[in-house]
Amino acid sequence: MKVVILAGGLGTRLRPLTFSIPKPLLPVGETPILEIILSKLKSQGLTDIIMAVGYKSELIKTYFGDGSKFGVDIKYLEEDKPLGTAGPLRLAKDRFEINEPVLLMNGDILTRLDFNKMIDFHLNNKSDITVGIKLHEYRSPYGVIELDGDNIKEIREKPSFKFDISTGIYVLNPQALDFVPKDSFYDMPSLIKDAMAKGMKVVGYRIDEYWIAVEHMDNYKEAIEEKEKWE
Repeated sequence: MKVVILAGGLGTRLRPLTFSIPKPLLPVGETPILEIILSKLKSQGLTDIIMAVGYKSELIKTYFGDGSKFGVDIKYLEEDKPLGTAGPLRLAKDRFEINEPVLLMNGDILTRLDFNKMIDFHLNNKSDITVGIKLHEYRSPYGVIELDGDNIKEIREKPSFKFDISTGIYVLNPQALDFVPKDSFYDMPSLIKDAMAKGMKVVGYRIDEYWIAVEHMDNYKEAIEEKEKWE
């Protein structure tokens, strides 16, 4: 199965670190995020990699080359303009003739996910799109007040809320990629909504393993501090 890794973002929430290098090359410990991802994929037999790059792509391409040094095969999709989280999929399908399910993931994720179990789940459920989901708990830093008109009905001090979030990991059938417009910005929520509107089967796969998306400085610090959890 081909794996499409989205590694073209600007990483603005991690500036000033990303002024000089792209986010996928930020080291966690001594190893860049993207190298950790490739190592996890390789360990599970997923070595056919398509890497969508944009911002400072020359640094990523110089570091990883054709992937042979890391035990994988890498082909690159160069984004001339931002295409969103789904836009590169159409480019990948047209250029590399994708005619089987594909694994898609963001290039800032550290996880112990068994990718093959997620792929098997997708195939066994005859899904068109499988979305990796994880239960997330958010604790409000404030007391939450419930009103009845102007009267305070209840006050809860710093309550927590639990909800399922998208993890940025997906398995998609090639037919679903046809919804992605050519050479246009298009994100995964739009693709999922369009696919469901056309009657395609979209399911969620619950990820119980460790998972973190390195999206801002707090995530980055957490990933470094919790190295043993994703190794």
